[in-house]
Amino acid sequence: MWNSDDLDLDSYLAFLAYEGDRAPTLETLRALQRAHVLTVRWDTLDSFLYREVRLDLPALQDKLIRRGRGGYCFEHVTLFAAALEKLGFRFTAVSGRVQLGADSSRPRPATHAMLLVELEGTRWLSDVGFGASPLEPIELVDGARSNAGPWPYLLRWQEITHGSPGWAVHQPGDGADGPEGWQVRQVFTENPQYPVDYAVGNHFVASNDRSPFVIRPYVQRLRTDRYDTLDALTWTTEHPGRDRKQETVQPHEVPKLLDDVFGIRTGPDEAELLVRRLADLAG
Repeated sequence: MWNSDDLDLDSYLAFLAYEGDRAPTLETLRALQRAHVLTVRWDTLDSFLYREVRLDLPALQDKLIRRGRGGYCFEHVTLFAAALEKLGFRFTAVSGRVQLGADSSRPRPATHAMLLVELEGTRWLSDVGFGASPLEPIELVDGARSNAGPWPYLLRWQEITHGSPGWAVHQPGDGADGPEGWQVRQVFTENPQYPVDYAVGNHFVASNDRSPFVIRPYVQRLRTDRYDTLDALTWTTEHPGRDRKQETVQPHEVPKLLDDVFGIRTGPDEAELLVRRLADLAG
């Protein structure tokens, strides 16, 4: 279903520097998720510059693996799903609604891609495409937590939209829809999604005038002790337990910043186009 015959699994695993067991076990899933989140880059440059994001595996492998560019959730999850399928994992794809900064009574579209992986009668949420993603899968039970990365996550079964129940991923913060000290990050149901469903969601995110990824670039990089974002021309760095650092950069500084801080390579023509578009945006 996820076109794993088109995936060069050896090249993907080599890019992750993964040399572990390839059996479809929880240990393998944990190691692959951690490696993917920390290695494969995250950006929305294609939607901002071209209003087009391709999800076919040859294009994804060329972009994310060979050229060292980043992508967003639909790209990450399509690539990861093909790898899991080729390794023999059983899973269901789902879509979620990002809740941060949103009013739960007016939900955003379900345009965040995730996987529910089945292992020995237990299901695990594998979310590799958020940018600041959990470094391990989270067991799909009410109250499950992840503490593997620099910030913890909490999974709850609760009301998510207009009285409907579903799953909510929480991160530290203050929000009306979560317990004290937590805010809802994204919500989702277990309704299965297929590649054609992701193609529809991806088209909206990549090309619609109302998509936040069309109107400005957004770039993320998570490390075990640091989280960097570039939102248009605002560069923010966070370390666990410390105040965030924020500064404004100039358009001509962005290509070097992408390479030095985010590990994202842009060719000369693309860098020139990006600087020009950022200058127009700033103006």
